[in-house]
Amino acid sequence: MEKPRVKCEIRDGIAEVMLARADKLNALDRAMFSAIDGVLDQLRQHKGLRAVILHGEGRAFCAGLDVKSMLKQPVAALEILKREADEATNLAQRVAYGWHELPVPVIAVTQGVCFGGGLQIALGADFRFSTPDCRFSVMEIKWGIIPDMSGSVTMRNLMGVDTAMELAMSGRELPAPEAKSLGLVSRVCDDPLAEAREFAKTLITKSPDALAGIKQLYNQAWARSDEAMLKEETRLQKQILGRPNQWRATLNSLFRWRLPFGPRRNAL
Repeated sequence: MEKPRVKCEIRDGIAEVMLARADKLNALDRAMFSAIDGVLDQLRQHKGLRAVILHGEGRAFCAGLDVKSMLKQPVAALEILKREADEATNLAQRVAYGWHELPVPVIAVTQGVCFGGGLQIALGADFRFSTPDCRFSVMEIKWGIIPDMSGSVTMRNLMGVDTAMELAMSGRELPAPEAKSLGLVSRVCDDPLAEAREFAKTLITKSPDALAGIKQLYNQAWARSDEAMLKEETRLQKQILGRPNQWRATLNSLFRWRLPFGPRRNAL
């Protein structure tokens, strides 16, 4: 039996998702696309989910598309680009943009290489913690194609259009410190997985309603008008105020209590 392409463990509200194809540097074949999509669906339905840590098995986060595998299965390559009439994303986009859509904080942990589709998956996360020696590349130009796994959407919130275009057109490799200076990486550290776990533990002490609201608000802010965002701030705040989790957060802050938070509300 073929081993699973992705492993997921949820404990105390924190999901650890690991790309598990270490012998291929976690490169994306057709089975990997389906496996990531399946895990995302599982996480969407998990009512107690509070945070996600996404990382890769072995020496790399993800080397990008497994081009040799896809060339052997041209029909499969076309399948991942197929979009149903009522869906905004196709399979190739869902495995990256799906992390962006989850209503909880998502931290990607990168090491080794984070290339092409792997980088677009990492960009779907809210935070990217990297080892100092990790290398990054918008590599699709190498194969004469464009980044088509939601990178055009997720990169625009991180950098100027000229920088994003230069990286996509050149396909050059960036060391982690430069990637951080450009906004692709949130934090460079010797043990990013340990730091991600500590950060996740901090996040789950906060109101899940507020975290979901902040994620929704800030993900929209860079792409919408001032007027639209001012209205969105008020709309989201009204939905959060007075809810049990907001009261718990206030009481915890005022009296240094540690009241447990309830599940996030889906109405945000």
